[in-house]
Amino acid sequence: MNARKALYRDPSKGKIAGVCAGIADYFGMESWVVRILMVSGFFLLAGPFIFFGYIAAWFILEKKPNHLSQHQVFSQKYNTDKSVGKGWHNSTSAEPEKVVVKSKVWQAGELPSQALFDIKQRFDSNENRLRKMEKYVTSAEFQLNREINQL
Repeated sequence: MNARKALYRDPSKGKIAGVCAGIADYFGMESWVVRILMVSGFFLLAGPFIFFGYIAAWFILEKKPNHLSQHQVFSQKYNTDKSVGKGWHNSTSAEPEKVVVKSKVWQAGELPSQALFDIKQRFDSNENRLRKMEKYVTSAEFQLNREINQL
């Protein structure tokens, strides 16, 4: 089943009202591409139509709900707490985060080099967590705690 996305304006990523950012998010494009198209359309094609269309979209489109905010998704995805059990992803999620790599400049997503860096950081974080667990499991303290719990 294909879930249909709704068109919202996104003031958190927008310059004026978030209309271009919302359109870019809806079509899976970068915001700067939609902004360039809007400005080009304003100066080259139909200035008043683009202007009044933007103002109408500003009032008609709903704000993007907080639970869909990219800023919150980013802060959950890249948790700054480096303690054991927390790291580069939300440990309560059932499936791992997918990295969206863009193949063209105008598409939304991460550059391949940035995606590779993010994946490497995830693996490094998981490797450090695994080393800490192995160190604890192979320690005498773990063995002692295990024997005490079995009493």
